[in-house]
Amino acid sequence: MDLKLEHYTEDDTEIVVVEGEIDVYTAPRLRELLIDLVNQGRFHLVVDMEKVEFLDSTGLGVLVGGLKRVRAHDGTLDLVCKQERILKIFRITGLTKVFGIHDTVRDAIDNRKTQ
Repeated sequence: MDLKLEHYTEDDTEIVVVEGEIDVYTAPRLRELLIDLVNQGRFHLVVDMEKVEFLDSTGLGVLVGGLKRVRAHDGTLDLVCKQERILKIFRITGLTKVFGIHDTVRDAIDNRKTQ
């Protein structure tokens, strides 16, 4: 399975839409995109994972790395995910305490603005 990445800007937030599998083979593409966005000065990111079919430890590492990069600029990286099989990975690893995980992109943007 391939990885498809799209991104667009909504309000002052960059939305990264991920589709497919995030694994050792595809995660570098996501890493490059997150680095490029931060290098462009985009420090508030939402990664929409609703169409992610598989996520391994490399993918988790890329997301944590992205979070560290935006936090270095007082930014945020929130996730959108309602899929139980993906949410289970975040619960098992304790990353639900690290990432803001929301049901919709709108919820993620609104939540950040109220904090």
